Formats: sequence, structure tokens, C-alpha cells
Amino acid sequence: MTDATSRDGSRSGSTEQPVGGAKGPDELRRQIEQTRGQLGDTVEELAGKADVKGRAKARAADLKDKAGAMSVQLRSSAAHAGHTVHDKAGRAGHAAHAKAGRAKSATEPHARPGRARGAVRAGLGHP
Repeated sequence: MTDATSRDGSRSGSTEQPVGGAKGPDELRRQIEQTRGQLGDTVEELAGKADVKGRAKARAADLKDKAGAMSVQLRSSAAHAGHTVHDKAGRAGHAAHAKAGRAKSATEPHARPGRARGAVRAGLGHP
């Protein structure tokens, strides 16, 4: 707060009125109240910046909230992926079952069931 004062009494780098610029006691009181308000705001801001513990707690709470939200999102994504895989596996199983059924029906006319039974009986020692 080392604003330089020029020859005409105004301060460079400041938004304050020039020193002695009040035009009566009412104006001076208004300037004093305005300066007190600015000073109070500045003190609150500095106190907030100096409260390292409070700022750290607030930051930790923010990070905790973000982690919780991310956890929910990841669980949702995993559940969706699980449902997708389950559905695809079910469709693949049905398709394989259908292909097996078609393959079986395609080979049935060529099979000789009587001959196979005779071969099995011969292997078991039956006449």
C-alpha cells in the first residue's frame, strides 16, 4: 500500500478521492463509511486466504464429492457394459443353438440308425 502521492494531492493507482477532496462534513462522513466498508471487505478476504485449514477442508470436501460422483458414474457404466455383454452372449448362445439344430437336421437324412445300433451291440457282445 505504497501509492505515490502526486503534487496535486491525488494518489496514483488508487480509486480513492484526493486527500482533502471532501466538500463538507457530510461528504467526509460518507467517504469514511465507504473506506470502512472497503477495509472490512479487505480484512475478510485476507482472513479467508489466511485460513489454510479451512481452505484445505473445503478443497477436501470438493474432491470427496467429485470422487463420489465419479464412482456412481463408473458403476453405472460398468452395469451398462455388463448388461450389453449379457445380451450379446445370450444372442450368441441362441445363434449357436440354432446352428446346431440346423446342422443336426441337415445330417439326419444321411444317418443310418440301424447300423449304428448294430455296431454298438456288436461291441457289447450282443448278437
